Amino acid sequence: MKKFIITAVAAFSILFGTSNFASAASNVYVVKSGDSLYKIARMYKTSVSNIKKWNNLRTDIIYPNQRLRVSGSSTPARPAAKPTPKKPSNVARTLTVSASAYTANCRGCSGITATGFNLKKNPNAKVISVDPRVIKLGTRVYVPGYGYAVAADKGGHIKGNRIDLFMSSHQRAINWGRKTVTIQILK
Repeated sequence: MKKFIITAVAAFSILFGTSNFASAASNVYVVKSGDSLYKIARMYKTSVSNIKKWNNLRTDIIYPNQRLRVSGSSTPARPAAKPTPKKPSNVARTLTVSASAYTANCRGCSGITATGFNLKKNPNAKVISVDPRVIKLGTRVYVPGYGYAVAADKGGHIKGNRIDLFMSSHQRAINWGRKTVTIQILK
């Protein structure tokens, strides 16, 4: 009988004590090395601003083994939203910006965005670099001539109403050039 109890306690501990399943059931995520708020938000189909709000975070900096709430209530995260229609009705505001283009395939470029997204592994990603004081990281936008994108990067020369569009090749970046466009910032 004693062996049975010890075995049952050990099995219960292994199954429920330290598994990610227990964390998911309680809507808590334990940060792993290499994680970013953007990556976690995408995993749980929510926004970076929601995760920051639920955890009273003032910055985007997170640490391994940090426990983060990934849902605002006791219910599981909602399923992914349907794709945004071509002419969005969920426009929070519009903004006229100077838009240039960049690539992750330059000498010395890591290809990792400020939010931890790997552009070299995702060459077809629609990512823009922004000034986070103007457009918050994690915000979805619509850029005419480019399409729907996520503000997932920031650059040293991106200040004020200026954005940089990620392109998969140097030639595509050159072809874009620099344009003044009115973007839609989505809700």
